[in-house]
Amino acid sequence: MSHPLPLLIGVSARIYYPGSHGPLPGVFTKTLHYLEQSVAHWVLSGDAMAVMVPAVTRDSLVLRSDLELRHYAAALDGLVLQGGNDVAPECYGEQPLAPEWAGDAVRDRYEIELIDAFVQAGKPVFGVCRGMQLINVMFGGSLWQDTASQVPGTREHRVLGKYEHNYHDIAIEPGTRLAQLYPGVTRATTNSIHHQSVKALAPGFTVEARCPDDGVIEAIRRDGPGYVAAVQWHPEFHEAGSPDNFDDSALLQDFLAACRTVKATR
Repeated sequence: MSHPLPLLIGVSARIYYPGSHGPLPGVFTKTLHYLEQSVAHWVLSGDAMAVMVPAVTRDSLVLRSDLELRHYAAALDGLVLQGGNDVAPECYGEQPLAPEWAGDAVRDRYEIELIDAFVQAGKPVFGVCRGMQLINVMFGGSLWQDTASQVPGTREHRVLGKYEHNYHDIAIEPGTRLAQLYPGVTRATTNSIHHQSVKALAPGFTVEARCPDDGVIEAIRRDGPGYVAAVQWHPEFHEAGSPDNFDDSALLQDFLAACRTVKATR
């Protein structure tokens, strides 16, 4: 008996290029595109296949002719945006307030084009951490370049040295899709590894969760048809037995169900 083929989920590439983030041992002249194992395993846990989409932008060293990001969008069933470096403030009309907050404009251009290709193809998009910030910026929102210094009274959303072992509560907004996925759950604990956050929410988006301690936005979703959603935490870092008690499996299954629905109608 034949079995249906699993979903093919594109994952945006994290990028290392010479001079971008300090020296990488053994790599001096080459650009690297890579996929974090934890992200791939999170997608695989939903019985889907993870396919990293390499950056092939208009200003790449290699000119593209036969293959564009829209071809990936046509071939794949959905897109997950990995976390990573800051979004460049120029993307939302600002200048960096400090050199270390300059962001990664190269990756921004690639992922914005990638998101646009999947949205235009009607394919679901899910953003993780930086992915949520970039989605918000792409659709007309803005960011706090450094939440701790720009928004007095906020709690620590990133603790150097703790990485994914820094946690705080989230409060799920009633009446949202996220609330529907977690009936009876109004609060939960997630990891927190970000220093930037949403300042102005993009038009046409709904806030689905906040940090109850300071109101920082933790989950968003685009209104209307199609599927564009994102969370500020890292669902791929969920560890059994940790203070992080939010079960991200329903979130993943909702995204994959949307992917299957689109696939079935094409």
